[in-house]
Amino acid sequence: MTLLTLYGTSACHLCEAALAELAPLQAGGVQVREQDITEADELMQRYQLRIPVLRREDTGAELDYPFDLNRLLDWLQDVLAEEG
Repeated sequence: MTLLTLYGTSACHLCEAALAELAPLQAGGVQVREQDITEADELMQRYQLRIPVLRREDTGAELDYPFDLNRLLDWLQDVLAEEG
């Protein structure tokens, strides 16, 4: 199973757009955990000017928004190939 973390805030319209792009992947078994960066100073310092940011929990690789489904699939290609 592929686990991704989406860093953002509850009032972020770009974060909502990023979640919409992730919906087809979630239907295919990719698990997305949302993390509100306002809950930790360390997360605020790291991500406040970058959100939304998607992080692969297997490798730690990060993908900054904007991204679309094709870019997501390219970014996840090796993981999805192993699981497929």
